[in-house]
Amino acid sequence: MEVKKVGLACDHAGFPMKQFVKDYLDKHGYEYEDFGCFSDLSCDYPDYAHPLAEAVESGDVYPGIAICGSGEGMAITLNKHQGVRAGLAWNKDIAELIRQHNDANVLVLPGRFISNKEAEGILDKFFTATFEGGRHARRVSKIPVEAWKESQKDK
Repeated sequence: MEVKKVGLACDHAGFPMKQFVKDYLDKHGYEYEDFGCFSDLSCDYPDYAHPLAEAVESGDVYPGIAICGSGEGMAITLNKHQGVRAGLAWNKDIAELIRQHNDANVLVLPGRFISNKEAEGILDKFFTATFEGGRHARRVSKIPVEAWKESQKDK
């Protein structure tokens, strides 16, 4: 994956892991933009997911990494944006597959359910895996609702 600038977002439950991810990115020489949150005080994940998603859609950042307790809230919110393909990965095999088969442009981590060591393996796979294209490209092209509707007109 060719990394532009990594976008980061989390809620309070993901804040500790986001700090680990920032250290990982620094160690590997990746530039990043942090969209918050900035503490472990209770907050609402959509307030941080939407700005990250807009930055991914505009091309200001690529890829994104989002973290909340289960990862689900961030993933659901991020995937409301038609230009975002956020994949929730709880192990390195899933991280590799969301890149290879789904061309995920945002990695979502479940901060309360994985260790920093597991997160490191997930990040390694996410950053090194590449989209396979082929049959997967056809499928990915149908993810936006309007594109899928268009693909159904000939059927």
